[in-house]
Amino acid sequence: MKTWRRTFDMLLGRRPDPIQVGAVCRDPATGQILLITSRGTGRWVIPKGWPMKGRTLSGAAAQEAWEEAGVRGRIRPGELGRYRYDKAQDEGFAVPIDMRVFLLDVDSMTGDFPERRQRKRRWFAPQDAARMVVEPGLQQILAGLPDIALPSKPGKIRKT
Repeated sequence: MKTWRRTFDMLLGRRPDPIQVGAVCRDPATGQILLITSRGTGRWVIPKGWPMKGRTLSGAAAQEAWEEAGVRGRIRPGELGRYRYDKAQDEGFAVPIDMRVFLLDVDSMTGDFPERRQRKRRWFAPQDAARMVVEPGLQQILAGLPDIALPSKPGKIRKT
């Protein structure tokens, strides 16, 4: 059925859904996940954005983590997972997005980053992070991460 649908879409001139990339930012010492608020609605999300010319998908996800959350670290090149969601547009319609998610083990965090005045950020245990986001596919990805020792504060992330 899916092959028929793809053929039908190609004949009609439809293109594949656009791709976005996202970073699940994890404190490797505690397993906690950093979520940020979206600029529009203030809901909890992961750093995400469009692929970037000259960067791999994982590299673009790492760049989004820096710009939106002020974190740097080691990004895993393989996908942690994928999900689909509908991105609302200003014109009142939604565009289906194919989201590619990568794991970033955070080693430094700063208060001086490009979108610092537009977002809040907070650390959550993976199960709590899964409950805070609204996209079902992202909920599944986050819920699948292991809960390891979870002190109340993040571990040895270098603050700059």
